[in-house]
Amino acid sequence: MKQKNTDLTQGSISMKLMLFVLPLLGSSLIQQLYNTVDLMFVGNLLGKDASAAVGTCGWPINCLVGFFTGMGVGVGVLVSQAYGGKDFAKVKYIIRNAMGLVLAGSVVLMIIGMAFAPTILRMMNTPENILDMAVVYARIYFLSMFSIIGYNFSAGILRALGNSRSPMIYQLFGGIANVFGNTLFIYVLDMGVAGAALATFCSQTVAAALTIRHLCKLREEYRLELRTITLKLDALKRIFAVGVPMGIQTTLVSVSLLLLQSQINTMGVTSMAAYTAYSKMESFVYLPMWAVGQANTTFVGQNLGNGKIRRAEKGTRTALILGIVITLAITLPLTYFSDTVLRLFSNEGDVIALGSKIIVRLFPLYFLYVFVEVLSGTIRGAGKSAPVMVIILVNMFVVRLIFLAIAMMLFDTVYEVALIFPATWLTTAISVGTYYLTGRWKKDWIETEEHAVLS
Repeated sequence: MKQKNTDLTQGSISMKLMLFVLPLLGSSLIQQLYNTVDLMFVGNLLGKDASAAVGTCGWPINCLVGFFTGMGVGVGVLVSQAYGGKDFAKVKYIIRNAMGLVLAGSVVLMIIGMAFAPTILRMMNTPENILDMAVVYARIYFLSMFSIIGYNFSAGILRALGNSRSPMIYQLFGGIANVFGNTLFIYVLDMGVAGAALATFCSQTVAAALTIRHLCKLREEYRLELRTITLKLDALKRIFAVGVPMGIQTTLVSVSLLLLQSQINTMGVTSMAAYTAYSKMESFVYLPMWAVGQANTTFVGQNLGNGKIRRAEKGTRTALILGIVITLAITLPLTYFSDTVLRLFSNEGDVIALGSKIIVRLFPLYFLYVFVEVLSGTIRGAGKSAPVMVIILVNMFVVRLIFLAIAMMLFDTVYEVALIFPATWLTTAISVGTYYLTGRWKKDWIETEEHAVLS
């Protein structure tokens, strides 16, 4: 099998980053497109009650899945550093233990999610008239845990090896499965929100199966062999050291969003549906920034593993410019045509008007988050997840909840309460930028480089 792994430690920085980002960007947009297809089917065929039920499930699901998503980032950092240093035995060892973690984690999440879905949704102030629909959707969705976590881990590993193209292709196949699934389960079989959840299960399973199969066909030095999947304590310690801070960060940020969603739920179904539609459009903005941040993490990890600190710094500056350009290119048109785009998610005028107000206030400021994603990616690529975790938690959890409490006292509309987002993007960008400029993230790598020279 011809390998498509990219060595990011040599060649043109801007060209290597661009070519690596584009498939990541494509993958993230494909994922968002078939999430959007879900909402288009639900919102236009099932109505705003169903749309609100599906939307309110998003944050508790993200809270539970977020920890293992963060762990997957930790696995990717370790793989990129080992691959950059040409330590293929270490790459293979990390991969086999990572897949063991996927198996264990997905079982735990499936049990927790299915058992506690009603309790969590009630704690979120979910209206009684949509509670049963939300519980059905959440429980079926949690059947997808192995596929969701398995794809995220496996795709992260391939990207860490310099291959961002294959995960995009596998995500595309998953997207096609999602369209067919929604058509069959919602339009043909009239299964309601249960059909939307089943379509997600099918799409994620297709993408996960193809990605894991790819790991089994890598070069012999580091391919995944299913019979060797294991959970060794020393490997878990390495993964946890980088992944747990990221997992905690992802989970608690999702908790802050869940608490925001619970407050929005008190404002009525129209506000819930408008915020759900906004969130879908927001993902078209966030996912490209995520793609640039992930590309930068891999770039920095490979180059530090290869001892190229200055190249890692140049890559960070290039990623910042690239991220800002992409973000502005997306947010400005979406802001101008917000009413038109929102009609894809709802045909109800009050939902469209309210969603448009949120977009006009928030999207022009979204470029601030580029600094958070790119600089955090650099620091994580160096294996320093804990400082990023502290910065993110202070700003995106503590400060955000304080702002939320103040906003709920001062405002009574969802588009005014949503102003807490750009406020915390700014505080987070300043904080992570300050840490980056101190140079602490690269200290261990400078000492390693100096020791190698002296030896």
